[in-house]
Formats: sequence, structure tokens, C-alpha cells
Amino acid sequence: MSDTDLSTLISRIDFAWITTLHIFYPPLTIGLSVILFYAEWRWVRTEDETWYRLCRFFERLFVVNFGAGVATGVTMEMAFGILYGRFSEAAGPFFGQILGYETITAFMYEAGFLGLMVFGWGKIGKRMHLFSTFNVALASCLSAMWILDANSWMQTPTGIELHNGVFEVTDWLAALFNPDVFTAFPHMLIAAFELSLCFVAAVSAWFLLKEKHIALYQRSLQYAVVALIVIAPLQVYLGDALGQTTAAAQPAALAAMEGHFDTKLPDGQPNTGWHVLAWPNAKGDGNAWAITVPHMLSLLETHTWNRAVTGLNDLRPEDRPPVLVPFYAFRVMAGIGGLLVLVAIWGVLLAYKGRLEVREVASNKWFLRAVILCGFLPYLAVWTGWWTREVSRQPWIVYGLMRTTDGVSLLSVGEAVFWLVGFVIFELAVFFGTFYFGAQVMNKGPDLISPLPGESQPYPDDAAEANLARPHLGAPKQPA
Repeated sequence: MSDTDLSTLISRIDFAWITTLHIFYPPLTIGLSVILFYAEWRWVRTEDETWYRLCRFFERLFVVNFGAGVATGVTMEMAFGILYGRFSEAAGPFFGQILGYETITAFMYEAGFLGLMVFGWGKIGKRMHLFSTFNVALASCLSAMWILDANSWMQTPTGIELHNGVFEVTDWLAALFNPDVFTAFPHMLIAAFELSLCFVAAVSAWFLLKEKHIALYQRSLQYAVVALIVIAPLQVYLGDALGQTTAAAQPAALAAMEGHFDTKLPDGQPNTGWHVLAWPNAKGDGNAWAITVPHMLSLLETHTWNRAVTGLNDLRPEDRPPVLVPFYAFRVMAGIGGLLVLVAIWGVLLAYKGRLEVREVASNKWFLRAVILCGFLPYLAVWTGWWTREVSRQPWIVYGLMRTTDGVSLLSVGEAVFWLVGFVIFELAVFFGTFYFGAQVMNKGPDLISPLPGESQPYPDDAAEANLARPHLGAPKQPA
């Protein structure tokens, strides 16, 4: 391997590390901001203190996560220039503009209202504070829209022409509304909602399993589970829709995700078998072994019984993406999506039977343990989904127009290693710092002591007294 190839490999590993650690935070920022708005809206509308206490508790976790997302997001934008300088220069007329729009119309917008949301309690009116929380949620969704639009353009580049190594925008509407964004953005947005609902449910289940603040966290668990019964199946549907878009626009990516090499069988019939598990052979032109379900690939990708799906062997070897990572990452993501649907059904059945009411909820030990596990699984699904999307686009950084090797900065091996070590240390510091401060919030628990906005007299400054003063929030489990 030449020094150039080694430097390129290190830079690609470095950027993969940066994006993998960064995407840990934005989905929770997006989804949790919407949940905070809902909780605060319920409090303003009903004056039910439980909603206020839940909102203030999860807001603290939101702030910790938001700070980590900002730190790693700024780092990722730096990495575009450092590690992918030639791509940044070539794609600047579109890609750079989109990142600029995201900063102006989403990030700065969100940051301004975030200050009112966090520090405005009791200082501005209830409805003005609710309006601030709404704008934080709206700006978070706008941020996701811009980022997914930029990434979708890399998947299905439209509205541009390549002149002298620079992508010049010829049709802004075509570039913004590229084919991939119509399914990729909803899929990512709903993934953020799903992850956030699972996060809220898992945190609630943790306290319920320890039989702490049962009346408070029973509310958040029950509402999160009911919302999941809608969101989890919707996410599966949107994933299928994104698969249809990928099949039409990036047949090589789809073939890699499915480990599909031969379009037709030796007898000339369409090769429609779907591989549950498989392993590529040494030549890279087929599978060494596979567990296959006949006709299932055609049903999944074309919604017909026996229609052909393009295989990798119909493409030039230099245009084929790697198979192993997208194949298994896709299956992990899809498997988690199905599992979350089952857990949501389980929770709704318990709610229907009255098993999630205050007197019963803490007795469902196995369900609570499953919900805690589901707090981690969506993160793994987001990671593997992102790996599937990015690795299956290879060898292109802009699909069909610019190869990844042509977009990487011309760094020496020493320079590439320097940036890799630096980014690894920084991202790990942010990750463990986020975990530490999040754990501090969890250990401290909800604030049941401070007065509600507008109340002049504080409540008792002792947690035990506060629980007695507000038994509907902090009372221990009552016997059935």
C-alpha cells in the first residue's frame, strides 16, 4: 500500500469515527425537544404539576446532550475541510451553502430560544416560555432537514453540473428536492422521535424498577409506550420506502445491503432469493455460503413475486461497494426496528389491562428491563443505519460523479495519524463527559422541591418533606 493510499484510508477511518460519535447526539436533541414541548403544553393547558416536573427533569438531560451535539458538530464541520478538502472545495457552491443555511436558520435560531427555554422559567410568562420551547423543537427539526438534504444530495445529486472540478448549481429546486431526500428525511426524523421516546421510556423504567417517584415516571412511561405503538411501525414503513428509493437510484447500494451478486440464476430465471445471513467469497463475486428465502428479495424490493433485482456482478468491479458492512449493519438496524414494534405492542397490551397504572407499573419487572434495553437499541440502529447508508454509497462521495479517493485531502501519513489521534481523544472526552453529567442528573433525580413558576412561597427544602407535601409525585409504591 502506497503512502497516498494509507493516508486516504486513515482519513476515511477518522471521518467515520467523527460522524459515528456525532450522530449519537442530534437524534435525541431533535426528538426530546418535541417531547419537552408536549409536556410543557400539557402543563400550561391543565396546570397538572406532574407535567411540569417531568419537563424540568428531562430538560436537564436535553441540555447535556445538546452541548455534546454542538461540540461534536462543530468538530465534524472542521473535519470536512481538514480531511475532505478537495470535496469541500468542489461541492462548496451547494454543500457549503446548505451548511450555511443550517447554521443561520436552524442552529442560531435554536440557540437563541434555548436560552429562554432553559433560563426563562419564572422570568417570562408561561405562554412565552412555551413558545420558546416550541421554537427550539422547530429549529431542531429544521436542522435535521438541512443536514439530510445535504447528505441526500450526495446520494442522488441533481440540479448541478461539474465544471473544472467544481459542482455548479444549475437548478436550486432540483438540487434541494433531490430524489433521496423525500424518503431519507422522514426516515431520519421519525428515527429521532423513536429514539427519544425509547430514551424517555428507559429513563422512566429505570426509576420505576428502583421504585422511586412512581407516580411521576408512570406518566412518562405510559405516554411514551402509547406513542411508540404509532412511531415504531411508521418507522418500519418509512424504511421500506427508503429502500424503494435506493433500489431505483442506487442499485449497487441495494445489492450490497442484500449481498446480492447475480441478477439471474444459471437457468436464466430472476434471482429473487433474499439472504437472511451470508458471507462473501474470496473472489468478491458471490457468497461463500448463505441462508436464503426464495422470492423474498423480489417481494421486499419490488413488491412483486418474481421480478429481477440488479446484482453486483452486473456492475464494473471498480464501481461496487463493500458488502460485509452494509449487509450486516442493515440487518441489525432492521432487526432492532422490528423488536421495538414488539416491545411497543407489549407495553400497549399492559396498558390496556391496567398493568401500567401507578399501583401496578413497578411490578412488571421483565417489561421494565426490556424497556431499559430499548433505551440503548435505537442508538445502535441509528449507527448501523448510518453505516449502511454511507458505506453502501462507496466508492463515491458524490454518487456517480466524484469518487471518495478524489475528495480526500492530500495529507501525509503523519498528518493523517495526527488528526486521527486528536479527533479520537476529543470525541471520547465528549462522550464520557456526556455520560458523566447525564449520570449526575439521573442520580440527583427529579426536582420536587422548587416552587412552580409564579409561586411566591418555596416548598420544603428537604426532599423527604417535599415528597410528603406532594404525595402524588413522590410517594413510594402503595400496596395493591
